[in-house]
Amino acid sequence: MNAHQITVPAVIYAGEGSIEQLRDIIRAERAKTILVFTDKGIRSYGLSARVEAICAEEGTLKVVDDLTAEPAVSDIERVLHEVEGDHPDLVVGLGGGSVMDAAKLASILIGADYTLHDLLVDATIAKKQVRSVMIPTTCGTGSEATCNAIVAIPEESSKKGIVNSCMISDYVILDVTMIAQLPPKIIAATGVDALAHCVECYTSKKATMLSDPYAKEGARKIFHNIRRAFSTAGDLAAKQEMLLGAYYGGIAITGSGTTAVHALSYPLGGKYHIAHGVSNAILFAHVMEFNKDACADRLAELCDAVFPELAGKSVEEKADYIIAEIAAIVRDTEIPTSLEEFGIQPEDIDFLVTAGSQQTRLLVNNCKELSLDDIRYIYKKVL
Repeated sequence: MNAHQITVPAVIYAGEGSIEQLRDIIRAERAKTILVFTDKGIRSYGLSARVEAICAEEGTLKVVDDLTAEPAVSDIERVLHEVEGDHPDLVVGLGGGSVMDAAKLASILIGADYTLHDLLVDATIAKKQVRSVMIPTTCGTGSEATCNAIVAIPEESSKKGIVNSCMISDYVILDVTMIAQLPPKIIAATGVDALAHCVECYTSKKATMLSDPYAKEGARKIFHNIRRAFSTAGDLAAKQEMLLGAYYGGIAITGSGTTAVHALSYPLGGKYHIAHGVSNAILFAHVMEFNKDACADRLAELCDAVFPELAGKSVEEKADYIIAEIAAIVRDTEIPTSLEEFGIQPEDIDFLVTAGSQQTRLLVNNCKELSLDDIRYIYKKVL
């Protein structure tokens, strides 16, 4: 018997103005001290104002806004040390993937008898310590739905994922007002990241009957809305669809898993500090083209779900269409398509190949095994 599992947040609110549900959450949890993770950019745009006001009205508010982008282990440890005496009853993550990942880690580390370093060795020991609420302010990471948290490992010039279902958030709020003023380049990078989640999860070796519907529907929403969300600032309908697509992609990750696109992007962020969504976008179409002979049927099925008007095309044509559309979206949303502009030179390839090959947690999900020569070939394609 093949039994499959998927774990999703317990309560999800969506729609314009749904941020107001935070008050009901705080009251339902009888939370007196609320710890909010966010960043200074979000606060400067005023995006955190309503969240902070609700929390301050309902209890004692503590805000953490000084984490670095894609925080390292030392950053997380510093923050946890600063807040350990506050004894929060509720943790809120308001931001992009790094902010929400930090909040999720706090929810399993505050008051625990193990450390972050212990989790890097064995994440299975984690237990939920504090209930959590995730409120994304981008349309891409899916962190609000996943049981993953990514931390930078500077000494290895790479990143590592901590995975435990206890990090699944208890509440999620998908309010389009949180991304209404998001700069187009952030919509593009995070949106393509979310699309990669959906396509990778659908073509992953670990894809199941439970993850597939989320991956397909997430892909459909993103393929059809990312250009509108990017080009038309006032198109809240497209942006709400992007939020939902990203959330569905996050659920797909929990039931399936990302593959070589994400695996090979980690060294680009870890050493060269290329934004996660951008590094994924640069690699995305090239990895799928490399994988095509091992997953053409799955790409064709995805094409049927997203572009039903192409039903009469062959499997090969449908697979090619999906890959071409991925490349077109990256171009149309003005994301870089080469590593050259980030100062990466041919002599950096050896490091990238070694570091990329070490991302075995994700590479084992890829539908096609990658040799060191294969990894080198892909990196060379994007130089």
